[in-house]
Amino acid sequence: MAPIKKAIIIGGGPAGLTAALHLQRTNGITCTVYEHRPTSVTSGGSIGIPSNGLRLLNRLGLYETCARLGNTEDRFILHSAWDGILAEASFSGAAKEKIGYGYMRIKRTDLISVLLEAAQKEGVRIHYNKNIVSIEDQDDHVTATFADGSSDTADILLGCDGIHSAVRRLRVDSSLQAEYTGVSAMFSLLNRAALPEDAPTLTCFNSTFTTDGVLAIIPCTASNDDIFWFFSGEVSVPESGEHGWEVYRHKEVQEFKSAILSVLGQVRGQWGDFVRGVIQRTSSISFTPIYRLPLGGTWSSGRCLLLGDAAHAMQPHASQGTSMALEDVFVLSRVLQHYSNRTINDMFTKFEELRRPRITRIYNASEQNGQLWKKTGPWGLWFREIMAWLMFSVTSKLGWKIGVIPSKDLIYDPEEMVA
Repeated sequence: MAPIKKAIIIGGGPAGLTAALHLQRTNGITCTVYEHRPTSVTSGGSIGIPSNGLRLLNRLGLYETCARLGNTEDRFILHSAWDGILAEASFSGAAKEKIGYGYMRIKRTDLISVLLEAAQKEGVRIHYNKNIVSIEDQDDHVTATFADGSSDTADILLGCDGIHSAVRRLRVDSSLQAEYTGVSAMFSLLNRAALPEDAPTLTCFNSTFTTDGVLAIIPCTASNDDIFWFFSGEVSVPESGEHGWEVYRHKEVQEFKSAILSVLGQVRGQWGDFVRGVIQRTSSISFTPIYRLPLGGTWSSGRCLLLGDAAHAMQPHASQGTSMALEDVFVLSRVLQHYSNRTINDMFTKFEELRRPRITRIYNASEQNGQLWKKTGPWGLWFREIMAWLMFSVTSKLGWKIGVIPSKDLIYDPEEMVA
């Protein structure tokens, strides 16, 4: 088979930029990225990256740069709705000792900037305002055509364009549709300067169960000056259908505040006062319904392959979305190296064979964790708190290092999967 020399990458987010950077640097494949937005991402919340993803950032040579921007405190604090700290743990548990990486919370804009700069230094070309409208897959090449009339031809095309992937719709699996999880999130970023001078300094991930969902407040910069908070809970699809989500997005900030503050009224003590103060001082709030892709969809067709959320978007409740995209890229790179004498179809099939068991496991864990975001009553809230206390506080006293995320999921090395 002729060697793969050129790749078209659709999507300029973490998956697309990582794929372009790593494949160009490691596999010698000339990569061109096409992003439908007019510029690189300039908004968004923050991203959590656990041990397995951080190790891959380090292999890209980007961990230290990201660590200078994001918060790397591995500690997790769960506050009781009835006042006091219910449990303290680490995200990584024993995994940090084994592989040297814990947990990072970084603003999405900062992560994109780091990846973008690295890709451009590697010579990757990135084009914005490019809406793909057709894909023509031939025996020896694939051609992407864009709405502005331009086109490009390459040996392979990678769809890294997210849960609502145009590549999936146009070429790979048009029947697969994103489904609503039943859970939505309201979130915002604010600077610590917006809080009272006597407000406690947050250095790690802090969260609280309520009867209507989960509140989390997390510093997302190395200085702890920028704070990301979200409230995630069960929200029914609007009576007008899923198109009605736009009504939610255009609600006034005060409406969102009132709804969240009503729920947070059940959180007592100093922590309750603090979280209500954070919400009250927030000037803008974003709303997003959380979708996922059903398992079992097609990931490749001909010379086209889906990576990251375009292939297997899952709920964010295992904090593994970005890490799964990074793993995809590293496995693909190794497959292209080790099976270069095979056909593209064989290589893509091998990629899926290696990735599907891992994706299924993390996907199911995310779904299971998402149940904690569903509505419950006072007794259900009490039960959740008791279980969390048993899991973290009691096991800690017994000397067991149990992390928020299972250790075996964090020490997984995707490159070891490709012999």
